[in-house]
Amino acid sequence: MKIIQSDIISKDAKIAIIVPRFNNFININLLNGAIDILNRMGQVKNENITIIKIPGSYEIPIIANILTHKCKYHGIIALGTIIKGETIHFHTLSSDITTKISNISIKTNIPIALGILMTENIEQAIHRSGAKLGNKGSEAALTILEMINVIKNITK
Repeated sequence: MKIIQSDIISKDAKIAIIVPRFNNFININLLNGAIDILNRMGQVKNENITIIKIPGSYEIPIIANILTHKCKYHGIIALGTIIKGETIHFHTLSSDITTKISNISIKTNIPIALGILMTENIEQAIHRSGAKLGNKGSEAALTILEMINVIKNITK
């Protein structure tokens, strides 16, 4: 039996992080968590990390699509926060973004880690960005590091 798995150290990986300015008071925590994991655990150098700041979460798929076609990055981390409001906009936006990101990743064979919070309220978002329930930005960084290495092991 052959098992392919990998660790998270990826010193030479080039990683892009997409982070919206909307809900920045939460997204900055996700970004800091992701960078901390990339540097400390993945041993990724700061010069190999590119941060792309965009208006909102809706714009993540187009930026991810452009980045994957540039072939400069081994992986992408998509961060953001979508908080449910009083309309159906939350459901449509959440579903649309996740579907598009998944399709981009599959078509290009470049992993995109989803660190987008989709919460019922601001309190849940705060808890998931480092306050009580971990940091989804950190989790996305761990995922991208492992996926980069697993893909490397499969394709070599």
